[in-house]
Amino acid sequence: MTALQHLRKRLEPQLRRAFHLYWRMARGMTLGVRGVVLDGDKVFLVRHSYVAGWHLPGGGVEVGETFLEALRRELAEEGRIELTGEPVLHGLFLNAHVSRRDHVAVYIVRQFRQDRLPEPNYEIVECGFYAAGALPAETTRGTRLRIAEVLDGVAPIATWR
Repeated sequence: MTALQHLRKRLEPQLRRAFHLYWRMARGMTLGVRGVVLDGDKVFLVRHSYVAGWHLPGGGVEVGETFLEALRRELAEEGRIELTGEPVLHGLFLNAHVSRRDHVAVYIVRQFRQDRLPEPNYEIVECGFYAAGALPAETTRGTRLRIAEVLDGVAPIATWR
């Protein structure tokens, strides 16, 4: 583990609380969007610089932005992924792990174009498509649950976990 990774891991809980305190004051309730981007039996995952683990691509819905607009923006920013068809809403989830006010819309994306993987940057340090049966060890529990729900037909639960 590099010194930067060690520092990020040590500061992550405080940073998470600070960001969510800010959002709580600024917005009252936060809305997010994530995409289960599928290429056959492979799913696209990202690893952020500011939070541990592998995640589905996505992020916050900005004021005045629809869920689909946010999904399009986040997929382009995090994976150079352009939607070529309509994504399907998988579900709406309460992410109480982050805040009792955080809700995430999850979409299934099967029709897309990606010209190449993005270069690592200040936000996304690594990304790629992974076989569902061989996800990186650090893939978060919530991410694994959403993938199992979509690919294995596991009944969705209301919380992100």
